[in-house]
Amino acid sequence: MIKQVFSAAGPVLKAAGKAIDSAGMALEAVPVTEKLVASTKSVAFGGKVPTSAATFVAPTATLIGDVEIGPGSSIWYGARVRADVHSIKIGANSSVGDNAMVHVAKIAGDAPTVIGDNVTIGANALVHACTLESNTVVGTGAQVLDGASVASTSMIAPGAVVTPGTKVPAGQLWSGVPAKHLRDLTAEEIEAIMATAADTASLSKAHALECGKSYMQVDAELAEWEDAQIRHADYLPRVTPGERPEDDVMEQGSPGLIFNSKLKQVAQPKAKAQW
Repeated sequence: MIKQVFSAAGPVLKAAGKAIDSAGMALEAVPVTEKLVASTKSVAFGGKVPTSAATFVAPTATLIGDVEIGPGSSIWYGARVRADVHSIKIGANSSVGDNAMVHVAKIAGDAPTVIGDNVTIGANALVHACTLESNTVVGTGAQVLDGASVASTSMIAPGAVVTPGTKVPAGQLWSGVPAKHLRDLTAEEIEAIMATAADTASLSKAHALECGKSYMQVDAELAEWEDAQIRHADYLPRVTPGERPEDDVMEQGSPGLIFNSKLKQVAQPKAKAQW
């Protein structure tokens, strides 16, 4: 009796599994190829697919829906950029820090999120349905909320909360909960805003290179590093497979630990046999 029940339910469960799998594949914006680390999540929503020219999107970051990211920008580990009810546009050379959240709103009017060029969003920050003009900084753990705007060359201090609808003028530092004008930025601090964006863009290239490596590349680099810990370059040089050691004049392979000198041997032609 039990066998008959399982036999009857088997095809139904199999069909349901295929349907769920197909639904999951439909949510993925691009085909996924597993590498050493988990694949970047780029998810379509409402018919909108994220478009990114970013230098680096971390393997654990998430892009959802109507997201547009400019060249040189970076989305760091654990960050979420979710444009499910409106659009999010991020300019060039901007960065969204670790575990930061960029979202939108559609309550009592449309509220997209617009982020300009050379913008630095710190780790754990919340940028929600607002505008960050070019050359601005949102500090670690800070919040910029619905309808607020931060003008160019301004900075939001770590932990500050810019309340809905607030307008932060250019060249100012705002701090506190709720955030208030603390003082004007110095010329050096304004220059540092651009320098920070450039440094982050440069660093993102290194992270993109490392995260793009396959398991075989990482394994080969680990083997080379471990070998370097015990091998003395003058005692037994490491030779790339397929290459001939410099002192292998007899073409017999590396002489090994006992004989590894720079002695050059000249191969003599074989004499003809005398009969």
